[in-house]
Amino acid sequence: MKKYSICFISFFFLFFFMLMNFFMMIYFIMNNLVFFFEWEIISFNSMSIVMSILLDWMSLLFMMFVSLISSSVIYYSKSYMSSELNLNRFIYLVLMFVFSMILLIISPNMISILLGWDGLGLVSYCLVIYYQNMKSYNAGMLTALSNRIGDVMILLLISWMMNYGSWNYIFYLSLMSHDFSMKFIGLFIIISAMTKSAQIPFSSWLPAAMAAPTPVSALVHSSTLVTAGVYLLIRFNNLLVELVFLKILLLLSSLTMLMAGICANYEFDLKKIIALSTLSQLGLMMSILSMGFSDLAFYHLLTHAMFKALLFMCAGVIIHMMNDNQDIRMMGGISVYIPMTSLCLNISNLALCGIPFLAGFYSKDIILEMVSMSNLNMLIFFLYYFSTGLTMFYTIRLLMYLMINDFNLLSIYNLYDEDYVMMNSMIILLFMSLISGSLLSWMIFCYPYMIYLPFYLKMMVIYVTLLGLMLGYIISNMKIYSMNKFLYFYELSYFYVMMWFLPNLSTYGMNYFYLKMGQMLYKNIDLGWSELYSGQGLFNIMKNNSIIFYFYQMNNFKIYLFSFILWMLLMFIFLMI
Repeated sequence: MKKYSICFISFFFLFFFMLMNFFMMIYFIMNNLVFFFEWEIISFNSMSIVMSILLDWMSLLFMMFVSLISSSVIYYSKSYMSSELNLNRFIYLVLMFVFSMILLIISPNMISILLGWDGLGLVSYCLVIYYQNMKSYNAGMLTALSNRIGDVMILLLISWMMNYGSWNYIFYLSLMSHDFSMKFIGLFIIISAMTKSAQIPFSSWLPAAMAAPTPVSALVHSSTLVTAGVYLLIRFNNLLVELVFLKILLLLSSLTMLMAGICANYEFDLKKIIALSTLSQLGLMMSILSMGFSDLAFYHLLTHAMFKALLFMCAGVIIHMMNDNQDIRMMGGISVYIPMTSLCLNISNLALCGIPFLAGFYSKDIILEMVSMSNLNMLIFFLYYFSTGLTMFYTIRLLMYLMINDFNLLSIYNLYDEDYVMMNSMIILLFMSLISGSLLSWMIFCYPYMIYLPFYLKMMVIYVTLLGLMLGYIISNMKIYSMNKFLYFYELSYFYVMMWFLPNLSTYGMNYFYLKMGQMLYKNIDLGWSELYSGQGLFNIMKNNSIIFYFYQMNNFKIYLFSFILWMLLMFIFLMI
């Protein structure tokens, strides 16, 4: 029993912390309160390092969602990680992860934000390499190094803000939008948010981070690591609205949405498909942020957190049941064996697609309607709607592979029913996936968004969703003789599977040059010239000289006499000169 005690303690602590945040958030919204606490740690030359805490409805609401999801994940881990010998270590890592995120959420100060930001990066590295093998180490290093770019940007931002007398960015947001040098701060924030939220060209680490245990994936992809960048941009949104960098971010995040949607259709790893759907939704959040609607981005961030955590938990149950196999081609017909998990999976998948009256519908629908109403060009408009259709496409493909097709595992395997501990933790999130969309829309918007559009434009989201559903069904039903037509596009499909060659550009391509150069230096300098003139060369000189000296030291009379005569001749010549 002692083995599981930490799971229960952590679960109850986080659950009560969530309830406390919920009631405080209601009180803050009703009374329109903001609390700002400041604790000065050290002061030097008019520069003071302070620990600040900002409590408003937004930080309390986000903390409530983070603690709810993490409590469910820790309760779920009790069963999922039950065969793990070091369960306590795993739970401590998850708790450190959650507390780093909470520190980031409540910080209005760049120094304490850096502590939370770096804490997320370092603990995520420890969690990604948790199952210690070569693939995990590579994925962990890729994750850590990609996130280091964002950390460096925040360090540059901190040094730039030295000019202003304080690191509390909240005091400067109105000033920043008019000051030229503040444009650099905007650029630093955008780049750091892009690395953390895995936008193009930093996308390659997100699918690689799937090497972590499934409960960690549920936490990372819903409310912690990847949403940190979005949250930072929400806080800085007033500063960034007029920047040209935000227009570039709009294009890049829209392309990220498109890339993730296409790649998910070519992927066969269950967890990677869900990871790519996260990438697609992050692109949606970042792109609506770059249009200036920070409240909508926050709204979608919260609704997405619920059904994405549930989706990963369902994937964990399925992987467990399939004997730790993640390939969807080997699954099928699971709704017969694990009906409750299949129900949770289908509901969270449909919420992801934006099926009416589930959590995802409220946020995605309003975002796409705001896009329709905004003064944007045709490219961005097309990318938004096409990516929405692709979401439905890969979801239906996933459901066809998992639910409809025949059971397809390589060996005879005894399927078992659900685990009650996993099921209980999933039911909390299932309930929230159903109601959180409508609940939040009534709670956090001080005025209702009434968007008047022509009928066809208003129904555009439904049309695109239905089209994606139909295409996904048709493609999934293709027989084997239709597959050879896809072989014509084999090279193209490789381009899609490799995420538009982003890993080649950002990881393998970069590594190749430096590793090749290192090999040349090692071969020609370490084992070549420097060896000839230092270690090995000195050894040869000393060896040859010692042979000569040893030859002299032999008590040979002829050599002694010859050397004596030679010495005398030399002396005679020197004297003559």
